[in-house]
Amino acid sequence: MRKRSMKRLGAFVAAFTAAGVLAACGSTNAGNTTTTGGSTPAGQWTTSHPFKVAWIYVGAKSDAGWTHQHDLGRQAVQNAFGGRVETLYKENVPEGPQVTTTIDQLVNDGANMIFATSFGFQPYVVAAAKKYPNVIFEQATGTDVGKNLAEYGGAGEDGDYLAGMAAGYATHNGKIGFVAPYAIPEVIREIDSYTMGARLVHPGATVKVVWTNSWFNPAAERQAAQSLVASGVDVLGDGVDDPTVGEVAASAGIKWTGYDSNQNQYAPSAYLTNTIYDWGPYYVRDVRTAMEGTWQSHFYYGNMTDGTITIAPFGSSVSEAAKTAILAKAAEFKKGTFNQFTGPVYKQDGSVGIASGETIPIWNASDPSTLSRYTLSWFSEGVIGSAKG
Repeated sequence: MRKRSMKRLGAFVAAFTAAGVLAACGSTNAGNTTTTGGSTPAGQWTTSHPFKVAWIYVGAKSDAGWTHQHDLGRQAVQNAFGGRVETLYKENVPEGPQVTTTIDQLVNDGANMIFATSFGFQPYVVAAAKKYPNVIFEQATGTDVGKNLAEYGGAGEDGDYLAGMAAGYATHNGKIGFVAPYAIPEVIREIDSYTMGARLVHPGATVKVVWTNSWFNPAAERQAAQSLVASGVDVLGDGVDDPTVGEVAASAGIKWTGYDSNQNQYAPSAYLTNTIYDWGPYYVRDVRTAMEGTWQSHFYYGNMTDGTITIAPFGSSVSEAAKTAILAKAAEFKKGTFNQFTGPVYKQDGSVGIASGETIPIWNASDPSTLSRYTLSWFSEGVIGSAKG
């Protein structure tokens, strides 16, 4: 799930609509090859003249969630290339005009490649890619691709399905709560997926959603989680960037699924499991191609098959039966033999959301007709709350 503010949702849809000429999802061979570094020949980066790679973070690298995982990816790049690469980062950058200032600073500092890790950064990254044609830009969870601009993301919804299964096994009364950030297609897909997983193992279970309209706001998250506990839920889940919801769950004596990174240490008595994003292999691969001068524009959507998405180690209270069932379903995701968005899937009002035999595909930039199905805007059966936020 990631980093897409509601004020950018119009740009999100517009970019998808205009993307028919772009690379197919998961492809790395569409677009024009771009070599960076000015007069430095490809492959000639040295400790005295390193390739400079920068990351722009919407939060702090210590957030124990989304930004933390991206920073682990940055560290993987540093470890892979040693002194031939210099990594830079800017944290706590708000989604707004300040992104432009941050990019200008990084380019002035000599950045050859910049990864922007929040969807709200996209308009400014698109403009910067045009302004700085000799710099490679990559936008996390974005939609716009250009000669020196790529997009990348991960199927967090698959990990969420498994986390939902853990919640379904843990709930006694069938009432699960979920603290959600923004009402955008990616988050909606993940909540639907989480609910489907819970209902697979606990038929009739419900997932009540409370929105915070923020990726990182511990005070709002605490209030939302406490309101869900007061409403009678006995398991909490979330899609935000820190473990505050887990702290509430632990204090209330109920169970919890986190998000983004392994958050067991923050509320071990409550913790079940959660989706983990592993960006390291992707970052290392793309930095390598950039250094070699073979980088090409692309749209990438990682999954459980390539290891971008994993499920965290289970908490101590997860039963052996639950572990066995969850790992069996994870194996289906890895093999590509299971898609939770294959119909029939019903909306929360009982109407058909996905007809029998149809599947919501991963968005394919070469086939704009996939847009309306990929950009899911409705809650599935079992979700309590509004998909409009």
